[in-house]
Amino acid sequence: MPNLSLIGNINTLYSPMLLYFFITCFSFVLLLKPLPLKPLPPWTSEMRLLSFWFLKDLLLFSYLGSLRSTLLKVFHIDRIPLKMTIKNMSLSSSARIEKSSLDGEAGGMSVLDLPELALECILERLPPAGLCSMAGVCTSLRERCVSDHLWEKHMKQKWGRVIGPAAYREWQWHLASRKDLGSYKQGKPKGFTRLLSMFWPSSWSSPKADPINNSKQRSSLPVNSIMSWYLALETGKFWFPAQVFNRENGHVGFMLSCYDANLSYDPGTDTFQVRYPPHGRRAIATESGVPWERLRAPPFDTSPHDLHISDCLNDLRPGDHIEIQWRRNKEFPYGWWYGVVGHLESCDGNENYCRCHNSDTVVLEFHQYTPDSRWRSTAVNRKEHREEGDEADGFYGGIRKLYNNEEISRWKRLWPTEVLE
Repeated sequence: MPNLSLIGNINTLYSPMLLYFFITCFSFVLLLKPLPLKPLPPWTSEMRLLSFWFLKDLLLFSYLGSLRSTLLKVFHIDRIPLKMTIKNMSLSSSARIEKSSLDGEAGGMSVLDLPELALECILERLPPAGLCSMAGVCTSLRERCVSDHLWEKHMKQKWGRVIGPAAYREWQWHLASRKDLGSYKQGKPKGFTRLLSMFWPSSWSSPKADPINNSKQRSSLPVNSIMSWYLALETGKFWFPAQVFNRENGHVGFMLSCYDANLSYDPGTDTFQVRYPPHGRRAIATESGVPWERLRAPPFDTSPHDLHISDCLNDLRPGDHIEIQWRRNKEFPYGWWYGVVGHLESCDGNENYCRCHNSDTVVLEFHQYTPDSRWRSTAVNRKEHREEGDEADGFYGGIRKLYNNEEISRWKRLWPTEVLE
């Protein structure tokens, strides 16, 4: 005779399994194919995923509890530890839901499951906006996306043409002068913080619950990082020093010149606002809508009032392209003016017989002016050149020779449409 009590216990063991299988399959079909009476909003798919994982964990917990009690009766085991507690199951469910947001529709692989090199290659190819969006996904991706080595490329690519050592010092001074760093993390967002909110998720600056420690953590962008500097430039709230070609909307008195100024980026128009420093009795001059083509980083890390020590005088030959410092008087800052090396009056310009490069006198010509203009040419001493000039014609300072064809082409693109007097 079969042991009826044992059969009954076995039936009791398998009954929850059949019930679990039936409910799971029925719920799965019901959730995957809802009645298409009305178009559902986009969030229903996410709720469907949440419902599936919650129902699965709930049924699994019920089944494990029933299985534990059945095994106790069948095999007369005194105690079976049930490791899958409610707390652990809720944490595992939350982890799966967070991981499922990274998974594709077809597979269950997360972005974080990729090899380290593959993930780095993906992040390196993301634009700045993509890195900001990716950084809002989870803590692990945020730590990667704010890394300096990712943003260094974007900084150089977009801002390398206009950012120099002086701008970096200005940024460091800006950080050091901000005594109340907490204003970025609390209170009503103002100015810079409000604009930065356009570039990264608001969850970065809001406290997040820590389910393990039952506390709140606050994550924020590292202030002294390349990403922070990039976004400060991008929002236009950080003014930085650079140089502007043909200042003051191409004023006739500044054609083919380049002067120091403070700049602020306008993201709406992809242009810059410019403030020229005051000098003498002249007040601060401003200009808006300045395009990228009229900007550059200063070629030397010196004050615009300092005389540049020329180191190229012995190399200058007729036809060479140069920039020379010039200022109206001693109170004015220097600007860099474009010119070319010309021939002496005693030379007919024939290259086969030209000996101008052997002379101590170097003729500098500015072809944007008419031949009879007093600004057309000047001469400097090759061996003893310092600052030369007077209050009537201004003062000529240091000279730099242009070796880069790109620099020469930029000056030619800025050439005035009419010859100046």
